[in-house]
Amino acid sequence: MEHYDLCVIGGGPAGYAAAMRGIDLGQRVLLVERDRIGGTGIYNGALTSKTMWEIAQRASNANALMRTRGREPFRLDWSEVMKAVNEAAFERKYLYACHMQLLASHTRGGLFQHERGEAHFLDPNVVRIQRPNHILDVRASHVIIATGSRPRHLPGIETDERRILTSDGIFNLEEYPQSIVIVGAGVIGCEFATIFSLLGNTRVHLIDRAERILPFEDADVSDVVAQSLERRGVIIHRQAKLECITAIDPDQEGNEVEYRLSYPDGRAETVRVHKALLSVGRIANTDRLDLAAAGVRTDPRTGIIEVQGTRTSVHHIHAVGDATGTNMLVNLGEMEGRHAAECIAGCAPVHLTYDNISTIMFLEPEVAGVGLNEQECRKRGLAYRMARVDYSCLARAIAMRRTKGFFKVIVTDDAEMRILGMRAVGEHASSAIEAVSLMIKLGIPVHELANLIHPHPSITEGVQECARLLLGQSLFKPEVFADKLRCYAWSPEQERVAAA
Repeated sequence: MEHYDLCVIGGGPAGYAAAMRGIDLGQRVLLVERDRIGGTGIYNGALTSKTMWEIAQRASNANALMRTRGREPFRLDWSEVMKAVNEAAFERKYLYACHMQLLASHTRGGLFQHERGEAHFLDPNVVRIQRPNHILDVRASHVIIATGSRPRHLPGIETDERRILTSDGIFNLEEYPQSIVIVGAGVIGCEFATIFSLLGNTRVHLIDRAERILPFEDADVSDVVAQSLERRGVIIHRQAKLECITAIDPDQEGNEVEYRLSYPDGRAETVRVHKALLSVGRIANTDRLDLAAAGVRTDPRTGIIEVQGTRTSVHHIHAVGDATGTNMLVNLGEMEGRHAAECIAGCAPVHLTYDNISTIMFLEPEVAGVGLNEQECRKRGLAYRMARVDYSCLARAIAMRRTKGFFKVIVTDDAEMRILGMRAVGEHASSAIEAVSLMIKLGIPVHELANLIHPHPSITEGVQECARLLLGQSLFKPEVFADKLRCYAWSPEQERVAAA
């Protein structure tokens, strides 16, 4: 039986990062993937959906310019959209394939092997890999579980991936749906609502159980996104409970989907559309690993693997990325994968930290963030100061004719004013947060941000202006431009006084 220092089960972003870091540290690594290397990071997920968003953005921007010139908008064929999406996936897949082939055959003294098949545990150190007409058992000193996730289904709703779709099936569409209902107003639901509304060929409905979309973000962020969606014709069903959704028999009443909603005030409505997309989260792909044979403990209620950092209840077995059932982001999965490999080699820090994780939501406008937002600070009882600067105050945004959005920086309510978090809503949002992410990690106070020399004109000048606003040094004064600039402090004491 072949022996490896490290067996990584799953070749998505987390597993691939773990395998490559293991090689760096001199481990003999076996990477097992049952389907396609890259996983959801390439297919039916991060790369494909974001490629579609980029295309939709360009088409929408071009049409906005054409409308100002009195010209008719152009429409991209769905086949053209999918051609670009598939080309992007192929380029990334080819990069992985070439890298692995050359790595296995020419470099690092034979430290890397790739095996295709589905893996499960026979005991804590033996993994069986199976595919049609092939069974291979391997022994490993350490195992990293990185099996990714799949879309969550709703009980009682039959998902046929033709009319009622998940994010896996949406990329198999052969044409634009005339109309679509998206169930779930979190990140993925709002991203697809944005994509279809930007492309302009589909009537979009969005079902939101909460009072507002993106409920984990501050109200000013979600309000800007909601207003943008509604301006482009998206119908948002707020505080709506989905009672049922069914595909209508095409032989009887047409190729449609019908859904019924109820509201807290007693209202109810039934709507018909051509397609439905379920966007209600994802679940970890760990149910076929036979974790009990390895002795790995799981939560008896949810089935999620119990971890401390990345380490499971079995000391030499780690779980990373979507397989942990939490924090399902590519950048976090890669970070956890590298951390697990370093733990195995004995060179990792004791604890993972998620304090300065940067995120991006591909909406219209784009939303990026790092650290805490206001509602998280209030939930934790953290006193803070906040400064917000509107994009309409920024020369670069004016030059781009893209003035919808704002920067918001949150700092501690003390003399140091260390940065707790930041949100950017608008053009180039994701490019503007990395300096702040580094400052959070290093504990650098906000006055350092105010003293940086930014290029002009640039969007990042808005971040600097937030810092100046907090220090009372802003170019524009909030008492004059109260609709464009905001700066205030909050403390738990204020909340208690207001409640009384």
